[in-house]
Formats: sequence, structure tokens, C-alpha cells
Amino acid sequence: MKKTVFASATRKAVTYSIVFTLAAFPAAIAGTASAEPAAAARQAANIGEAPAPVQYRIDARLDETNMHILGSETVTYRNTSKDTLRELVFHTYADANRSASTQSATFANSNKEILKNNPALKSDDFLGGIDIKEVAADGQPLTYNNANQAFTVQLKQELKPGEAASVQVSFDVTIPYGQERLSHYKDIINGAHWFPDMSIYNDGTHQWDRAPYSTTFESDYYISSDFQVHLNVPDSYQVLMPGTITTEEDREEAGRKTVSAAAANTREFVFFASPDYKVESVTRDGLTIEYYYFDNQPDKKKLVDRYIDQAFQAIGFFNEKYGKYPYPEFRIAESYVEGAAVEFSRAIQMGILQSKADPTKDTVFVHEIAHQWFHSLIGNNSEKESFLDEGFADFSSAYFFEKQGDALNGFQAVRFDESSFDAPVTSSNSEVGDLANPVFYVKGRQAIYQLYRTVGEEKFDAFMKEYFNRYEYKNASIDGLLQTVKDTLGSAAADEMDKSVHEPNFVLKQEYRLTDSEKAAYTHNVFQQAYESSLEVPDLPFETMSRIISKALQGEPVAIVLSDDAGDNEGQEKFVTDLKSMLAIFGIQPEVITGRRQLKSEMGKELAVSNIIAIGNAESNGLIQALKPGIIQNSGDIGFAWKDRMGKPEAEGAYIIKHPYNHDRLLLHFYWNRDKLNGEAEGPIAAQMSKVFNFTSDFYQYYEMGKTGKIISEKKLVNPISKFFAE
Repeated sequence: MKKTVFASATRKAVTYSIVFTLAAFPAAIAGTASAEPAAAARQAANIGEAPAPVQYRIDARLDETNMHILGSETVTYRNTSKDTLRELVFHTYADANRSASTQSATFANSNKEILKNNPALKSDDFLGGIDIKEVAADGQPLTYNNANQAFTVQLKQELKPGEAASVQVSFDVTIPYGQERLSHYKDIINGAHWFPDMSIYNDGTHQWDRAPYSTTFESDYYISSDFQVHLNVPDSYQVLMPGTITTEEDREEAGRKTVSAAAANTREFVFFASPDYKVESVTRDGLTIEYYYFDNQPDKKKLVDRYIDQAFQAIGFFNEKYGKYPYPEFRIAESYVEGAAVEFSRAIQMGILQSKADPTKDTVFVHEIAHQWFHSLIGNNSEKESFLDEGFADFSSAYFFEKQGDALNGFQAVRFDESSFDAPVTSSNSEVGDLANPVFYVKGRQAIYQLYRTVGEEKFDAFMKEYFNRYEYKNASIDGLLQTVKDTLGSAAADEMDKSVHEPNFVLKQEYRLTDSEKAAYTHNVFQQAYESSLEVPDLPFETMSRIISKALQGEPVAIVLSDDAGDNEGQEKFVTDLKSMLAIFGIQPEVITGRRQLKSEMGKELAVSNIIAIGNAESNGLIQALKPGIIQNSGDIGFAWKDRMGKPEAEGAYIIKHPYNHDRLLLHFYWNRDKLNGEAEGPIAAQMSKVFNFTSDFYQYYEMGKTGKIISEKKLVNPISKFFAE
């Protein structure tokens, strides 16, 4: 590992000591345990590193009643640039919560859903921010300005290269309700971006980074720092933080305690707190992995233990391939931030584990662990060069699964995509807009995979180790990455990588893509797994329309039975064409039965073992007429009054029941109570057909439409994942 080396100074370093007026926030540090100043430095020595250029001492108190954090911090900053500085700049990302327009759009729909389901809440409850109360140095107040998430402090004396300055800030954070990175919801507090943290000074441009937090993606750009943090909380709270954690009873106030953490060479400092957290801790070979979770279902601990095992597997793999994870602990926080797992230094944030979750297939979990290398240890400006963390994390997840023998989540997933986008991989967040996933993740990992295939695994691994050694605890850049490629793999590899990441419309070379047969098999397997996972909902009825696709993907036969007038009904013919085209996407080739003679010959054989999709008017569909008594009986099981519904003029819809002759199979009937399917309802009927088959939609048992195609009645169950795709 390459140690951080500070420029030596011939003159004595200038240190500004700060006096904090306790009267301003008498409760902010009440009961705080006495800090041992050398704790973070000792931890740094334990992991083989010199003290970081930025050191924080934070004392804070959680006001869980009013959802505030009252705190003070002493920040010591060493000027490692070549410029003389006259001001220090901090990020106040908590102020992203001042308005909905500046909050992260990632969680906007989740917050809207929470607001809709809780009429007592107000929009303002989802807002918050940070108020700077006092800034001082050497007993004297300092001039400051906090605007647009940039907190600027004017120094009384200039800070020359190699010199250090300490400033102390008191602050009051209002924690918003909902599912932002800084938020409180139900029984948990998510504590990201909760204190003023040092910006990065660029001595090339002679400017501080003042960019506000991205509203579309992430803006995690930090200096690896040393933290000594003391957080006063109620006794009942379990608190997750990075670093070595100790707890001391508050001797001044009953029912409270101070949780302290020493975290050296740590890129950012977050906390998660809940009175309902359970903690599972496992130590192997000097590394302790802890999972903070809610004991909200039977055998939850067993599932958590499996996730911990997978975390050890992933960390071990990345240790071998890239470089050793240097910290003594790694922590995982379960939270209600749905649909958006988040990486932090020495910790990750995952959603609530579902009972049938499988850690050995959880690519998101491994992706977030990979961020410990590509974000936490090797930093980057994720506002301008997100590819450096997201692309490498996504490639690393595929690399891990490939070596575990998981073809579906390994390199086949990387090789599958053939789409291109105008935005190059090296685009900034603002340049890609809502295309962050296909550009940074998908195309980013393909660019890395192409390098891997070009040079071979042994040389690629050697390059990655060198990249890690050069940038551990530092911030990498695209230029630095390409220079490392050139130095380790040669100019030709560097030129190709340069082209891959900088040119628009990048696609993987043809020889590295899946063949047509491989793509068909891969698509089938992806859909099969997706449908099986989506149907693992507790108490989900057997009779659900998307299940017929899942059963077909598992190899069960499917037959489409048309009504007698199929050839004379242009609307029905188009509907069947659309249906067959949609099934073909899944690789499903149904048998199509068009006449009563064929129907009669297959009624006791093929149709007895097939899942059936019947089309058209019940009176003119021979299969519906033949199975009518059983259909009427089984329709009652889903609450579908078959006789009444079939007797309604100008109505159409669909219902799914158990096959009257084979209860291991399903019968789905798309019907219309008129002679022909035509007119303004054709489009809505086809769209609804596609919707009910989709694994991301809700689970339909029946629906009824009026003559214009509008749903007038339906029975469905909520699919938990549907809201994520709706967003």
C-alpha cells in the first residue's frame, strides 16, 4: 500500500484552535464520553497508514423526539496543495433537503407514496437541512457563508502549503421524514451527510469543489479522513457507524448513552440508528462482519447468517483480485430505503430482506460490497466520473459470480447487451440525465470486460492490483486510470480503453458478445429466474395470470385455442399475433388450435397436460363450451361470477382458473361478449394483455373492461416489486 505523505514545511504549522460556547447547545454534548485524542491515529497505525490530511472530532446528540441532531465538530485540515489558502470550504449536503427540487430524485416516488398513504403528513415533513450556529478559531468568531450546500469559512490567517488549521463548528440538523439518505422513517434514522464535511481543493483549477449534491444520481467526492465521533442517543438504540465502536452510559442523564467510533482513513462517516435493530456479528481471520437487521419474520437470523457468509466470500474474492480490505470491520444496515441500496465507507445500506431472498443470487449485495474498493478505498469524483465507481463495482459483481460458477449473473450478463448510447462512459451525471444505469453501469462494465478479455485474466488482475496500490485512500480519475493501463498493460491496451470510455455509442466487440443461440438461452434463463422470484410472495394464489408464463418457462406446454370465427375476425387475428409475438420474446412457442376438429382430437391428450390460453367469445370457443361446467365451478374459487360476466353485452376482459381437468395447469380466457373484436377497445385490450403477463406488474386474477377498453372491475394482488419499475 502506498502511504499518504504530507509535504514538509520549513515554518511551524499554524493551528487555529476553536472555542465552542457550550451555552449555545448545552445538551449537545452532555454525557459525552471523554475522547482519547490519539484513538484515530492509533487505528491508522494499526492499518499501516499515516494520519489523514483531514481529522474530525464530532460531538453530537440525537433529539429523537423532534428529529434533530445537535452537534459540534472540530476539523483539522492540512493544506496538501501548492496554493496558499485563505478560506476553507465544507459541503453541507444535508441542505439538499431544503426543498423537494433539490432532494435526490432517487427517492421521490417512494416519498410520494408514503405521503399518499399517510394523510396526516405534510409535504414539509419530508424536508430538512442544516443550520450553522457558530464558527470560531482561536477563541474568535470567523466569518462564514452557507449557501447552495457549500459552507465557506474565511480564515483570519492564510494557510500555506504544508500547514494545518483547526476550526470548530456548531450545527443543528433537521432530519426529514421519508426515504432520503438523511431521513427518519418508521423505527430507523438514516444518517448520511449529517455534518459539514471538507470539500476537495483542486490546485490545478485553484478552486474548491462547491457542487451541490446531485438530484439525479450521486455526488460522493471526499478526502479519506480520520474520525473520532461521539453520538449521544437513547439507551434502547442500536447504532451502526464505521470504525471501532465503544459505548458509555450517560452519567448526567438517565436513559441515554454515548456511542463512540474511531475510524481512520475513512472516506465518509454515516450512522444508522434504531431501537428495533438486532445485530448479528461474525469474526473470521481478523475481520468482523456485522448485520443490523429487523427481526420481523421467522428464521430471519438464519437468512442474515447466509448473507454474512456471502459477504465474507465476496470480500475474500476482492482481497485476492484487487487488494486487501484494510479495516477490521464491515457493517451492513437493513433499512426501508427501498429499491436503492447505497454504499458508504466500511458499511452498506440494503433494503428489508424478504423471506425467500437468496444471497448467492443477490447481485446488488455484491455490487455494494465491491464499492468498498471502488468508492471507499479508491475514491473518485462521482459527480463528474461516476463510471470509476459504478462501472467497476458492476464489473466486479459479475467477475465474482462468474468465478462462483453462476453463468446467469456472471460474464454472460455483461456480454448480453448490444445497445449503444450517445453519451460516452466518461460522461458526468448531468450529461447522462436518467441514463446513468445503461451508461455508467452497463457500458462501463463492458468497457472493463473488453479490457479483461483483450489482455487476459492474469494481466488484468496484475493491472487491478497496481491501480489499487496507486489510489488506495486517494481519489482516482479517468486520466489516472488510463495511465495505469498504459504503465502495466502497454500503449495499445491504453489506447483501446481510452476509445472505449471516451467515444459515444460504445458497444462491446462482436467477438466478445453472446452468439444468437447463447443470447436466446440467456434470455430464457433470465426471464425464468425473474418470474420465479416475482411469484415468491406469501399467500399468492395459484391462479395468477403471470404464472402461466413462469410455468411455460419451466418447460410446461402452452396451447392457444381460438374461437370458431378467428379467420373472419380481423381484431382477434391481430390480438393473437400480438400474443404470439410477446410469447416469442420469452422463447415460448405455443401450439395454436384453430378449429373444432383439431380441438376434438387433442382434447384428451395434449390439452389435458397443457396450460391453455383461450381466445374470444365464450359461445364460439369450442374449448370453453366443452369445459363449461368445470370453468363455472373453478371461476367461483377466484370470485368471478362467470355466467353473469359472460352475459354482459359489449364487455370484455380476462380471468384465470385452474384447468378443469388438471389442477396442476392453468386456463386463461381472454374474452369479449360480441361477435368481433374491433373498434376503439383494440389498443387497450392488447396493452392490458401484455401488462398482466409481465412479472413486474401486479398479480391479476380477473379484470373486466367496458366497450372503450376502460377497466370497470378487477381482482389483483399487489406485486411488491411493481412500484420500483413504475418509478
